[in-house]
Amino acid sequence: MKNLFLTGTALLILGACDQTPAPEEKADAAPSAPEAVQETEAKPVTPETIIKPVKPVKRMGAEDIGNRGEVMMAIQAHDRPKADAKDDEIRKAAAVLEFTGIWPGMTVVELEAGSGYYTELISRIVGKDGKVIMQNPKSFDAFIKPEVFEARLGKNGERLGNVTHTRSNFDALDVETGSADIVTWFLGPHELWMKNKDGELTLGAPDKVYGEIYRILKPGGKLVLLDHKAAPGSPVTTGGDTHRIDPAHVQAYAEKAGFKLEKTSNVLANKADDYDLGVFDPKVRRKTDRFLHMYVKPKE
Repeated sequence: MKNLFLTGTALLILGACDQTPAPEEKADAAPSAPEAVQETEAKPVTPETIIKPVKPVKRMGAEDIGNRGEVMMAIQAHDRPKADAKDDEIRKAAAVLEFTGIWPGMTVVELEAGSGYYTELISRIVGKDGKVIMQNPKSFDAFIKPEVFEARLGKNGERLGNVTHTRSNFDALDVETGSADIVTWFLGPHELWMKNKDGELTLGAPDKVYGEIYRILKPGGKLVLLDHKAAPGSPVTTGGDTHRIDPAHVQAYAEKAGFKLEKTSNVLANKADDYDLGVFDPKVRRKTDRFLHMYVKPKE
């Protein structure tokens, strides 16, 4: 009767599912005989039979999940200089730094760092295991006073302890060969065509600069360039006149040195910009159309 009750119940459930009446069960249905049990030799229990080996899990990096978390922590740090924070939106700093892929532990060379707005943020992102080389030509002392650097870095460099400030031209960088993960150059490539009062280029020979950057990067390292756009087809010398440069010139120099263009961004684009105006003209100042490129040094 017990078998009969269970069998009938199962059939009733199946019948409810397909909306057909369940067939009646025969009262004299015989239960099936149990299958024969085969005896086997017992194996000894060892840790290997209980716990299966687990493959090592690869630590996810910026190439897998992006660096947005690290960037936002740096930007939102409560002890950042207040004057810096006021510039975050106009510079689109979060988007620019996400684009770079800078990650904790990296060595980053920041060309033409100026007074250190981005130095501060990059220092926080790479952290105690990372390193930042802040580069400025010595001639920049004419408009960036030593006390500005001291305020940023500390009197003895103690404020941003992972930052080293170097003073060199762009074609003779004081950086070890193959040591950098990323080189950034923000609002600077056009500077190569700035001339002194005698009409001489003084910041480095343009045909050597990109090769020098290539030298200091590790294989697979990245070069991130950001600058004010000049009209397509403009001569490269526009860099010394309006402080703009046609991105095609930058790409040509980078590729000649061996770099490959990896990606670009329009995060700082502005179609309303007037390319005929210098970047310091009040009509366009801090509102110029800017390009953002990333190049990679191929792995050997």
